[in-house]
Amino acid sequence: MNLNHSSAPGASGGREPLLPALMTATAVSGLIDAVSYLGLGHVFTANMTGNVVIIGFAAAGVPGFSVLGSLVSLAAFLLGAGAAGRLATVMGHRTSPSRLRCILLLETVLLATATTVAFVASHAVHALIALIALAMGLRNGTVRKLAVPDVTTTVLTLTLTGLASDSTPAGGTNPRAGRRLASVLAMLAGAFGGAVLVQQTGLGWPLLASTFGTAAAVLAVPRGRSAG
Repeated sequence: MNLNHSSAPGASGGREPLLPALMTATAVSGLIDAVSYLGLGHVFTANMTGNVVIIGFAAAGVPGFSVLGSLVSLAAFLLGAGAAGRLATVMGHRTSPSRLRCILLLETVLLATATTVAFVASHAVHALIALIALAMGLRNGTVRKLAVPDVTTTVLTLTLTGLASDSTPAGGTNPRAGRRLASVLAMLAGAFGGAVLVQQTGLGWPLLASTFGTAAAVLAVPRGRSAG
């Protein structure tokens, strides 16, 4: 089964069975970037656009930003995305829900490992960045191939653009407006919760929350032939 073909129900306006899992993952992304940006030296581990910009800031000598941290994040993310592409080929015979479930399980393991590191060696900043960015790369590479419209789980620029450019005032018909707004709110909620936890508890507990959040996304992936 082709992975892109499996997203056709969502693309045609029908019910998208992967949506609950992907929305949960979107909230986790907000939490993850709160952890990395606020607790790991102003580095993004889910939003790579931010890292490219940060590298530019750091290269210009702006204080408070790390070229090394952002480069570690980019490298680990790209490694994860590449691995996701390879896994998609290897698991080509499996349904889309099955593939997503497998990747989210791998993400859960990586985040659990990062959580352990945060509790026992929180000074290992680059190890934490690498583990988290690797997990996000794996997920992003998979979600990209799923191609569920308006749900990337980590980047909202195109989602917000769609909300505005396809709105009624702009002469559009508001396609998937609820899904787009839900993505924005999920990311916002995750970022808010992550920021509160980082400020009050440090890195371990918000990373534990992200691990449980990803595990919840695994459980939200539908089972059965009808799902995929």
